[in-house]
Amino acid sequence: MANKTITAPKGFLAVGVYCGIKRSGRPDLALLVCPSGAKAAAVFTTNKIVSAAVIVSRQHVKSARISAVVANSGNANACTGKAGIKNAIKMCVQAACSLNAIRNTKYTGHKVLVASTGIIGHQLPMKKVVEGISKAAAKVSDSQAAGLSFTQAIMTTDTKPKNAVTHIEIQGKKITIAGTTKGAGMIGPNMATTLCFITTDAAISKALLAKALKGAIGESLNKLTVDGHQSTNDTAIILASGLAGNRPIARADKQYAKFSRALAGVCDNLARQMALDAEGATRMFKVIVKGAATKAEAAKAARAVANYDLVKCAIHGGDPNWGRIICAVGSVGVKLNPKKLSCRINDITVFKAGSPRKFDVKKASRAILQTEHTITVDLGAGKHSDFCYGCDLSREYVTINADYHT
Repeated sequence: MANKTITAPKGFLAVGVYCGIKRSGRPDLALLVCPSGAKAAAVFTTNKIVSAAVIVSRQHVKSARISAVVANSGNANACTGKAGIKNAIKMCVQAACSLNAIRNTKYTGHKVLVASTGIIGHQLPMKKVVEGISKAAAKVSDSQAAGLSFTQAIMTTDTKPKNAVTHIEIQGKKITIAGTTKGAGMIGPNMATTLCFITTDAAISKALLAKALKGAIGESLNKLTVDGHQSTNDTAIILASGLAGNRPIARADKQYAKFSRALAGVCDNLARQMALDAEGATRMFKVIVKGAATKAEAAKAARAVANYDLVKCAIHGGDPNWGRIICAVGSVGVKLNPKKLSCRINDITVFKAGSPRKFDVKKASRAILQTEHTITVDLGAGKHSDFCYGCDLSREYVTINADYHT
């Protein structure tokens, strides 16, 4: 069976283990290694309050080559002061030392990236973490099982692992791009409670790798909202081993465009999986806003609909209550023409040119109750468009977040 995890591209090893952070006994320590060294790029949270891992990785990602990524779940290592930063650095150093001892390499801590996710305000149990890193270093592998265990070790309230892989050909060479992510709540407006790790064996310059990642995240994970709440730990990392054998992509040419499209496809796949596995979610939807005065206003209106609790509740119940959709777009200050304003649920027109339309309510309800459906709103104010992914709001979401700390 074809490998569909982050160990699919050439040059990557991974594993996930249990070290004792989570009381559940589920895997909570993940390690990703590129023995040959990888070019790296990353996108981080825009929250003003950031985790220790984000602070450290922002500096380490500037290195010319990255040897490994170490990540933990069950503890965010955020709002933990100087001790938290020391612990994040210690995780990087321990990963390098453990790998050196086993693989006879010469990795250094500043060439290791670190990520954390979980509850805020608690110090990491470093004795357990250090032991876990040593255990993980001895188990890294390029197998699909190892890649899957990595994904399982970064999960928190996720109910299923999320992986995506694609293959393209550049200059006659097969290029593989693979990604994994976690995140089910505190998602929006930009990534939020998302850890995303992407690997590729493409040979590409560090600058273009960063450009491609920023563009891909902007059109995928940054277009997803579960509850409109932003985390302190958001991190998306891409590592490129360069072992596919293609001539290095050094210009923003056709080869770069092809790579960028493939990367965007992987990220979009992961974003959709996140929407379907959001906390308490039973279905997802895509909001497309057309006819906006600017792209920014289209994005603002789309996110307003996706975040509107009354819309999300109606979708959970299969209620084609289009009035809530119209109310949402009218509440965020974007330009619109009330006489041209229109709305569709899938291909069912429910509101057009500022007036309600007769439609088959049962058919519309069935459309909403599908695993996925699309809401399209035309503001009638311009030619720009954008979209946002969202999910329904259920009782289970409240239950999960009411009991999260306990």
